[in-house]
Amino acid sequence: MRRHGLISSLLLFALVPVLFACMEAQPPKATFSQRNEEGGARNEERLRVGELRSGMRGKRNEERGNGAVTRMMEVPAPLSDRPEQIIRRKGYTVSYNKQTRQANWVAWHLVKSHTYGRYHRDEQIFTEDMSVPSPRATDADYYSSRYDRGHLCPAADNKWSEDAMEESFLFTNVCPQNHALNKNDWNDLEMECRHWARQYGAIDIVCGPIFYDKKNPVTIGRNRVWVPDAFFKVVLCRQTPFKALGFIYRNHGRTQTMRETVCTIDEVERITGIDFFPMLKDDVETKVEAHCSLSDWK
Repeated sequence: MRRHGLISSLLLFALVPVLFACMEAQPPKATFSQRNEEGGARNEERLRVGELRSGMRGKRNEERGNGAVTRMMEVPAPLSDRPEQIIRRKGYTVSYNKQTRQANWVAWHLVKSHTYGRYHRDEQIFTEDMSVPSPRATDADYYSSRYDRGHLCPAADNKWSEDAMEESFLFTNVCPQNHALNKNDWNDLEMECRHWARQYGAIDIVCGPIFYDKKNPVTIGRNRVWVPDAFFKVVLCRQTPFKALGFIYRNHGRTQTMRETVCTIDEVERITGIDFFPMLKDDVETKVEAHCSLSDWK
């Protein structure tokens, strides 16, 4: 018995250094910046094969079927008349346009619980998105431009998750936006959307830039980031009876109330060329997208 015990002790003593070596060999968890840079390196290689259609998760979805990326109710139909790279983030989905250096649209499903959280924007910095091809928007493009770095999916809609908050500061979720619009009327609409999410439990939101003059756009910075002429936002409530609203805000500093900017989704579709909420049943889509009334929304 003593002999067996001695052998067991010697074996355990010999294994201890091996166990410590294995523990030390474990790589540290990658930071958000490292993940962003690694994703950019992989995507630069893919550009040799052809136009990048999606981020890593979006790419896997497309491999399972061409319609996979539109299964989420808030995601618009695929675009064929302009560059589009679909990227799936933790808190939103973005359709990126390499020509304008910003999103065609950003879509997200805002639930009541996501309007609260312990993560805030105070320690965040705007970050170049390495998952899209260069040239791409950087912080330097906004220096001395007189435009704010305006969120599409708001930081305040992502305070439920640290990763979601960080990703909301990627430049693929940002547009050059008039300072007064960003701080006042557009912010008011963002707060109203969070109120509706709390009131109804959940809403679907899509927003993005509008360019009226695509042949001679105003640009900023070395990377020639296009400056939007206006912004759209469409909101869908799936609580019976379904209802929806559209909004168009000009990218200037003059006051624009919600009553002045509200319109039907049909009108937003006509101006943007984007088909919103294609997963709705045809009869429901036809009805809700042709009607808008702020008084229907509490």
